[in-house]
This record gives sequence, C-alpha cells and structure tokens, in this order.
Amino acid sequence: MIREMICVSCPIGCALRVELDDGGKVLSVSGNTCKRGEKYAIDECTNPVRMLTSTIRVNGGSLPVMPVKTSKPIPKGKMFDCMKAINNEVVDAPIKMGDVLISNVCDTGADIVATNEM
Repeated sequence: MIREMICVSCPIGCALRVELDDGGKVLSVSGNTCKRGEKYAIDECTNPVRMLTSTIRVNGGSLPVMPVKTSKPIPKGKMFDCMKAINNEVVDAPIKMGDVLISNVCDTGADIVATNEM
C-alpha cells in the first residue's frame, strides 16, 4: 500500500511517498529532503499525534469561555474523547496563563492548560 502526504516538519513541505506492508508497517519513505521528513512520515503512519486547541467554560470570568491547549501532542484517536472532557468541564476564574485546568486528560499523559489569563 502506498500513502502520499505532505511533510509539515519544516517550511519546505516535501511531497512524501510512504510504502506500507499489509500490517501497516513502514517499508520505505521517499521524497523527503531531510531526516525530519522520514521521521514525520513514520510517526504519521504508525502513531499520529496532534496538539489540541479549544475553549473551556469559565465561571466568574470577563468572558464565558477561554482558550486552552494540550501540554503536548495527544494520539489522534483520542481527540474526540478529549473534546468531550473539555466540554464537560467548567473552571472558576481567576485563571493564569499556563494553569493546568485538566490533568492527564483521558489518560493521554497531557494536561489541558490555559493559554490566556482571565
């Protein structure tokens, strides 16, 4: 099986071509101009992760919601579960940038942190 993708590791945006076996194991990567492209392709095919950005509801703040993000990339398959956890939470002001609002969200090892103050 062949999978084509654009590398986002640097501004070049190489067109990558990844050959996978029937079990999903990466056999080869081509089209990359650096080692970061090869690593990106392998990671994206075997264990894709994403940073999650969203908003969380706030009691007693100047606005009803504030921006948040994960402290590190989380497995792509856990994105919807993490969004449900964020949507079910309400935090109380005052909140400082960097405050952990949800620890270890959905057992990902990542925290939901405030990206602004309120």
